[in-house]
Amino acid sequence: MKGMKKMKEEQAKKRIEELHKLTEYHAKKYYDDDNPEISDFEYDMLMLELRNLEKQFPDLVTKDSLTQKVGGKVKEGFKKVEHEVPLQSLQDVFDFEEIKSFCERVNKQAQESQIEKPKYVVETKIDGLSAALEYKNGKFVRGATRGNGLVGEDVTENLKTIKTIPMQLKENINITVRGEVFISKKDFEQMNKKREENEEELFANSRNAAAGSLRQLDKKITAQRPLDIYIFNVQKIEGKEFNSHFEELEYLSKLGFNVNPVRIFCKNIQEILSAINKIGEERESLTFGIDGAVVKVDNLQLREILGTTSKTPKWAIAYKYPPEKKETKLKDIICNVGRTGVITPMAILEPVKVAGSTISKTTLHNEDFIKDKDLKIGDTVVIQKAGDVIPEIVDVIKEKRTGEEIEFCMPKTCPVCGAPAIREAGEAATRCTGIECPAKLFRNLVHFVSREAMNIDGLGENIISQLLDKGLISNIADIYYLKLEDIASLKKNGTKFAQNLINSIQNSKTNELYRLITALGIRHVGVKASKILAKKYKDINKLANASFESLSLTEEIGPIVANSIREFFMQEQTLDLIKRLEKAGVNTIEKEDDSSDNRFEGMTFVLTGTLEQYTRTEASDIIEKLGGKTSSSVSKKTTYLLAGEDAGSKLTKAQSLGITIISENEFKEMIK
Repeated sequence: MKGMKKMKEEQAKKRIEELHKLTEYHAKKYYDDDNPEISDFEYDMLMLELRNLEKQFPDLVTKDSLTQKVGGKVKEGFKKVEHEVPLQSLQDVFDFEEIKSFCERVNKQAQESQIEKPKYVVETKIDGLSAALEYKNGKFVRGATRGNGLVGEDVTENLKTIKTIPMQLKENINITVRGEVFISKKDFEQMNKKREENEEELFANSRNAAAGSLRQLDKKITAQRPLDIYIFNVQKIEGKEFNSHFEELEYLSKLGFNVNPVRIFCKNIQEILSAINKIGEERESLTFGIDGAVVKVDNLQLREILGTTSKTPKWAIAYKYPPEKKETKLKDIICNVGRTGVITPMAILEPVKVAGSTISKTTLHNEDFIKDKDLKIGDTVVIQKAGDVIPEIVDVIKEKRTGEEIEFCMPKTCPVCGAPAIREAGEAATRCTGIECPAKLFRNLVHFVSREAMNIDGLGENIISQLLDKGLISNIADIYYLKLEDIASLKKNGTKFAQNLINSIQNSKTNELYRLITALGIRHVGVKASKILAKKYKDINKLANASFESLSLTEEIGPIVANSIREFFMQEQTLDLIKRLEKAGVNTIEKEDDSSDNRFEGMTFVLTGTLEQYTRTEASDIIEKLGGKTSSSVSKKTTYLLAGEDAGSKLTKAQSLGITIISENEFKEMIK
């Protein structure tokens, strides 16, 4: 019998060690990297298994277990803030029996302490990032993330960009409150839609989007994100006392805080369960995402008696709603072409209602996703809404196959323009290679005229959109055939604007060759590679005819980039564009550099922060013309760090390595 018990304990110990590694890894991806690899539900199930094993074998509980501490670390680049009152996490439960057990324990403690029968407040568990806001004499002075519960990150300046955080309260009081920073469902959908159009990686859920936005080292990025906050707790207050949590929340509203709008006062277990069900039924109509309902003891004196563990309060518990899944038919798979040419397969589904929304289509990401799921057209599939927002196919019910299902193959040519569609080694995406594919045209135009490319001042996204909408341009070369009256028609009294833009377009014709190569948007070819290619081939037509061998032997090019260049110049669309650009008078030949000033020879510069007097490209051009090199990372080989405003981690690293740091004015003196 003892041997059997010991064997079970050994098995439990092994599994607990595995769960420690798994939970630590996924907690880091979730809390520190804001980039989870598994769903919240999958993570919750790992934590539940760990908690149950530790309950069964208490001798195997260790201090470093995530059941005993709060996940999250302070990100490098932020100041540390010690929380006077710890920002603890909540104990998660997944069925009503555990809610009842919680209430029975609280009721028993109230009886023993001769306190009136406890009442509760049920609130929505907002899916965001917890933060503490500190006020002195009613003025907002500091804000911090939860971090590990004891120490968080100072994000004061970032929090100041959130419009719903009052900078001055309606009373001159010293108070610290806790709230949840989040992004509304509507704003989250718009953010992801824009990222999808730009073919950037989608945010997995609104929580990680909010967390990643708040924990930006550059507050300008945070300011561009649609962050909001709901306050749900008083951490510390001077000069006032409250008896109940509900009373605290009412007072916070009067002070001017944006308080959690869903708070239901409950007198007993039946009312608590009813409130949880009500929130569950109405969660789809809420403007913000939730991942559960929180049950809190209302009486603050009873809270003190109940106390806390090292990680969680004993006076609150969080009920987590299970993810809703539904079966439907995969009717078809179509392919969309994004603005950067990525061809994305899209599932066309038999419409099905999941978590309050009717789902009729969803992205299938790429070819690998379809293969991994073994998806076929005609399959019965299981749909789930990830993070309450993004619908996804999570499974295929192969038992329901009839044999009439159809295999899907990614197209070999672009479904929009007919140019070859390629998938490069090591990449998941399949891309259209046509430079003038209508699906890519807007993005290609924006890149072509950008500062680092042809630098056509005044030709921004809005003007490009208008030119396309009015049919004044239909390809890149058309820019050079625009007439004054065409541009003037875009704006009221637009003659002056039109003349300035015509001048800017004319000036771009004399650009150096590397700018044209950059502007063409060849995959893997940025400014640095463009300069190397321009210097070696000296003529766009010679580059177009360069062999794979010649390209792959070029410094810093290599076989992958060489193949991309060859693929690009083999396209009829590309050669046709170059002919029209040449005909328009655009320079396609490398200019001879008669400068003999190599004062920066042997030196390496790194640029960081926001430069006011130069763009990054302009500063890099100057350095390279004077014989120097630029690098994107700081190392012992770095000679100078050119630091602008809001310089971040590169500045810190340069200081630690003893690298010479120069300002823009000092740089200006160096290049005189």
